[in-house]
Amino acid sequence: MPPGVKFAFTDDGDIAYVDHGEGPPALFVHGVFLNSHLWRHVIEGVADVRRCIAVDLLAHGATRIAADQDVSFDAQARMLEGVCRALGLEQVDLVGNDSGGGIAQIFAARHPDRIRTLTLTNSDVHDNWPPPALGPLLRAVAQGRLADIGRGLLADVGFARRFFGPGLEHPERISPETFHAYLAPLFANAEATANLERFFASIDCRQTVAIEPLLKRLMAPTLVVWGTDDIFFPLKWAYWLRDTIPGCREVIALKGARLFFPEERPETLASALRDHWQATGPSARRSA
Repeated sequence: MPPGVKFAFTDDGDIAYVDHGEGPPALFVHGVFLNSHLWRHVIEGVADVRRCIAVDLLAHGATRIAADQDVSFDAQARMLEGVCRALGLEQVDLVGNDSGGGIAQIFAARHPDRIRTLTLTNSDVHDNWPPPALGPLLRAVAQGRLADIGRGLLADVGFARRFFGPGLEHPERISPETFHAYLAPLFANAEATANLERFFASIDCRQTVAIEPLLKRLMAPTLVVWGTDDIFFPLKWAYWLRDTIPGCREVIALKGARLFFPEERPETLASALRDHWQATGPSARRSA
C-alpha cells in the first residue's frame, strides 16, 4: 500500500485517500485505470492554500469494496458524498478528470450544497461516452481478456506506454514506477481485476444525461480546463459544460494537451486552480 494512505469508511466501501495541505478542503477525483497518484504534483502546487484530499475510486487503487459492490458512476458519486460525511467535509472545491470528471458532475448536480467550487478537466460529459476510441478495450474486456492485458502492462513498460499513449502527450516520459503505481492495484489479484471488469460493464451515459436538468441549475463557480488534443473527449464538450452550467466562469483550452494532462502539466492546472479559488472563495496559507 502506498505510504500515507488513509481510509474513509462509507456504506460503499473503505475508501482510500491521501490528505495533504492546509486550508479549506479540495476533493480530487481521478479516472479509469488511475488512482489518487494522478494528483500528486498538482497537490504540491496548491497544498499551501487547500487541504487536498484525493480519493481512489471504487474498483481502483487501495479502496476496498465488496465483491458485489455497485461501481457505476452513480454509485461513485454516492461514495463521494459518503466520504464527505465520513471526513466531516461540509463543502469542497471539487476537481475531476476523465471518469472522475463525469462522476464529479453527478456529485455536484445532486449535492450542490457540498460544492464550494467545481473544476472539470477532459472527461465524460452528457452522451459523449463511452468514446469510440475506447471500443477496442471494451470489446477485449467483454471477451475476458482484461487480466491478460493487465499482466502485459505490468511486465512491459513499452506496452504500457503504447496503451496509455492516446491519453498522453509524452508517454515516453512517464516512468515505470508511475505506471506501476497506477496498474499494480488493478491487477493485484483476481478480485481486483473482477472489480475493474464490473466498472467497465457499468459504463452507461444515461447516468450523466439524467443530470442535465440539475447541471442547468448549478450555480457553484465552475472552471473548465480542457486539453485540445484529446481523441476521447473533444474540446466542444468543454463549451457544452460552459453553456449548460450557469456557474461556469471560464474555459481554458490547453493547446496540445491530452486526456491525462494533470499527470503531464500539473503546474498549469495548479496555477489555474489557485486563480479560480482566489477569485471565488476563502483560502488559507501555511505560516512560515
